[in-house]
Amino acid sequence: MPSKIPKTASRTTLVPSIQSFLTSHPDLHLGGTDPYPQERAHHLRVFGIHAISKDKIHPIGSVEFTAIRGPHGTIPIRILYPSSGETRKKEGKAGALVYFHGGGYTVGSVDEFENGLRLLAEEAGVQVYAVEYRLAPEHQFPVQLDEYSAVISALQSDFGSSRGVDPARVLGGGDSAGGNMTAAVTLRRRDEGLNNLRGQILCYPEARLPFDTPAATENNSGYYLECNGIFSFADHYLPRGTPPGYKYISPGMQTVEYLQGQPPAAVYTSGFDPLRDVGVEYASKLDEAGVKVQWRHYEGMTHGWLQMTAWSDEAISVVKDVAQDAHRFAYED
Repeated sequence: MPSKIPKTASRTTLVPSIQSFLTSHPDLHLGGTDPYPQERAHHLRVFGIHAISKDKIHPIGSVEFTAIRGPHGTIPIRILYPSSGETRKKEGKAGALVYFHGGGYTVGSVDEFENGLRLLAEEAGVQVYAVEYRLAPEHQFPVQLDEYSAVISALQSDFGSSRGVDPARVLGGGDSAGGNMTAAVTLRRRDEGLNNLRGQILCYPEARLPFDTPAATENNSGYYLECNGIFSFADHYLPRGTPPGYKYISPGMQTVEYLQGQPPAAVYTSGFDPLRDVGVEYASKLDEAGVKVQWRHYEGMTHGWLQMTAWSDEAISVVKDVAQDAHRFAYED
């Protein structure tokens, strides 16, 4: 059936708090002209939780630093245990969200996303497992998906149950490149016949390369994510000879028929984001495929709002929407 979700979306006026953040950080770009080592360092200086004013850090019940053995070596994981989920944890009924952060596969660390994820965890009552996955170009596809799948499987076994996680209540989520990898690992686990996620949280996902969309023209430059920089990200992530349209690289390019049989998805898009329309398009395709989809669009927001909660009340509000969906996916049968 045709989807009620459109194929493209719109923008209105950039939210003042986000405009203020961008104005006060004029040299901060994702996919800008700086080499990726400098871009990594710049992002950590701005978004690292150690750099955020203490009164802007969201409270969390407790934090555990741990790791599992993965197919490519040790996988560090930072677990955010919400106070709001303590009862379910004690009962062995806690939901868990495996989270892969954004950054074009090449930039970013859990330090830069912890603050927003703390808010998400407490509001949702769900444990968040933020994964310090291996970045490109040092490590290329499919290393990251291998690690994602390994963490999911660990949470569905003793690693999760020892922390009060119900193996049937494991979600996957990510923003930008992390949203891409969440969509991809969900498809891959389905294809491999593995126990799949209970739900997928896709925040401004890079569902496919966006260059033929209105959003790529409207939001090409100046709104944090530089559209043309996505070429560089793809070049770093993909081994030579790997087609960018491959099913586990560009879920948004796959047929509606292939996308059937997936767990529920929540997709979030922003008006001032070059990835806006590929996210909307993917939500629409999932809907056509018979997947249960929650699509939320924020016409005045830009890319990267999960990292901007220390500067923007509107970003806080959006993360609370994400938490509402994560809670529903984890706990409503």
